[in-house]
Order: sequence, then structure tokens, then C-alpha cells
Amino acid sequence: MAVSACLALMTCACGPEKSKEDADAKPSQPSASTPAKEPLATPSASATASASASAWAGNPSSTPARNQPAPRTKERAIQRYEQYLHALGHEDIHTVCEVAGPGAKKAQDKGFGPCTSTYVAVFQMISPAQKKALQTATVDPQRVAVRTPDRIEMPLEAVRASATFSESDLGSYTLEYLKNDYYITDGS
Repeated sequence: MAVSACLALMTCACGPEKSKEDADAKPSQPSASTPAKEPLATPSASATASASASAWAGNPSSTPARNQPAPRTKERAIQRYEQYLHALGHEDIHTVCEVAGPGAKKAQDKGFGPCTSTYVAVFQMISPAQKKALQTATVDPQRVAVRTPDRIEMPLEAVRASATFSESDLGSYTLEYLKNDYYITDGS
């Protein structure tokens, strides 16, 4: 089972098994046209932990500007998705659950466990090479689909990493602008 499969599993109660071949896939090459990214603003561990622990229990989440709305831009959505990818690679459950909160909440409402216990299992399914690749993964802005300013799709093909990911490993995600920032609401 893979990361997207877990989110899809959490949201639709189904998902494929991850094979050893998927975990050992040859690395993809980063895009030469991918512009340099500014470093992500990372909240402190305690701020992240408290925000994610209650992110989808009705409490507003932390944003880069401390309780100021994040910009409704493609660049911000990409930054949030990269934050999620890096958190997956670092096994940072608090950040993963903060960014993927709405999708995880849908899954919990369908009978799955809370995000913190579900993603601990996901971390076990990601190979060490894939975790390392996720820690520095970037997103090619040219491959991101802006459906509306509030709904942005991150296809698997947009992810640039030193390891290859298939749809069953990572998949594609939809981010929506909710509670003053972008959050993962759906994965396939």
C-alpha cells in the first residue's frame, strides 16, 4: 500500500498493495526548468503539534504569517504540498496531519482511525529510498492544474524527486483553500 493509496483508502475505503518493485524503482530526474524554491516557513514543533492535534476538530490551523490568511495562489498551494511531501519523508506526523487534515477527517468519519494512527502505518509502507527522496522533493509549477483559486490539483507527474513514484506509491492530490490555507482534501 502506498501514501496515496492510504489517503484514497481513508477517503474511499479501498487501495492497492505496494510491491517491492515499486519501492525499488529507478530514480527520476529533477526537471531542469524547475525554478529554485524559497525555503519553507516551518512552524515550531510545539506550534505544529498543537495545530495538527486539533486542526480538524474545529480549531483554525497555523499559517506562515501566524494567524494571517495564507495567499490564495498557486505558489502557496505548491509550498503546502511540498511541506506535506517533506513531512512524509521525515515521518513528521504532526505536519502531515495538519496539511492532510480534511482528507484524513473524511476517512475518520468513514470508520478509519485518526490521522495520527493511520499515517504511522503509512510511514512503514514507504521505502527508505523514497523517504529520503521525499525530504527534498519539489513540484514543477508547469504541471500543476489550477481549477479555481480555491481548488488546485497536484498530479504525480508534477513531483520532482530522486526516486520514482507511481500512482500506487504517491498518487495525485487535490488541495483546497479552507480555513485560510491550502489543505489536501482528496487523493487518488
